[in-house]
Amino acid sequence: MPIRTTLWKVGPQPQPLSESSLANERLLEDMIATSPRILSDEWMLIGRQEDTGFGGRIDLLAIAPDASLVLIELKRERTPREVVAQALDYASWVERLHAEDIAAIYGRFARGRSLAEDFCQRFGHALDEDELNQNHQIIIVAASLDESTERIVAYLSERDIPINVLCFQVFSNGDEQLLSRAWLLDPVRTQISAAATPDTANEPWNGEFYCSYGPSETRSWADAVEFGFISGGGGAWYSRTLQLLSPGDRVWVKVPGSGFVGVGRVTGCSQPASTFKVNTPDGELPVLDAAKRSSYHRQFLDDPERCEYFVPVQWLQTVTLESAVQEIGMFGNQNTVCKPTAPKWRSTVERLKEKFPRFDRGDA
Repeated sequence: MPIRTTLWKVGPQPQPLSESSLANERLLEDMIATSPRILSDEWMLIGRQEDTGFGGRIDLLAIAPDASLVLIELKRERTPREVVAQALDYASWVERLHAEDIAAIYGRFARGRSLAEDFCQRFGHALDEDELNQNHQIIIVAASLDESTERIVAYLSERDIPINVLCFQVFSNGDEQLLSRAWLLDPVRTQISAAATPDTANEPWNGEFYCSYGPSETRSWADAVEFGFISGGGGAWYSRTLQLLSPGDRVWVKVPGSGFVGVGRVTGCSQPASTFKVNTPDGELPVLDAAKRSSYHRQFLDDPERCEYFVPVQWLQTVTLESAVQEIGMFGNQNTVCKPTAPKWRSTVERLKEKFPRFDRGDA
């Protein structure tokens, strides 16, 4: 059923707030452009009202930490068929954008600024031109959601089209207006679909998981090896793909900038730092009491969106950062965890099994 939210004013006799509407739907687009975090904490806006060259203009274009693009279309007064069809049409344009096209779009959106520099400042790592626009998401922003739009979007999503709806509702509180938002589908589902968007060269997933583990002042590979875990945090985009892992899964870990450093078996599900514990010589301790080499977003401990999440791992074989395995043509991705379907992943795993011969230790 369509997403609906009810807000109540807190007090001895709670009062429901009445639903209202914005003066015009352009105001919502203006608000998003001025404060993009209204839309998402995880994306950086790079374009607005761009001409597609075939009689249309996209509303907004954003980029995610893995250099994938996010097409954002406001429903406005269009019918479900119109907005979904137009979004898919525009997505076919987004898919064909090259690095120079994307840089030019950002140049028009933020004159005098550099996409590479701003991307690095926003996400904390360099923009890899080879990863730029390898996949994309389609996000429809609606002031209300009807059953027809929900059915269409759900149908496409179930067939691995990375599409979702972000529904905003407006409420009156005296002379003020309040804005609420809710996703139609779990964003992790859309993120995963985008990361695995099939093309003609792809193949069935080989059952091997990939993990990007970024050591810095935030997290330590030495801690991960000593206490048996992988982790991600600082925003839901970095932590929610850890939910893909289940006990028994095999995961190959790569440290960006270094190479592949280990392979292990998952022994539990993703947990926030506040509840995750590890075994130490002094017994079982909270992870943040034991893992002292990095911060693990301690400042966000009570924030479920930005705190660090951990998955316990039994390491089968690991190496130091100095001995990391990296060869030309090996797979890489900025998603914390993914299920790659590129042929490059199959060949990467075949090569890694030679470099990490204890990869199957404990297999039946």
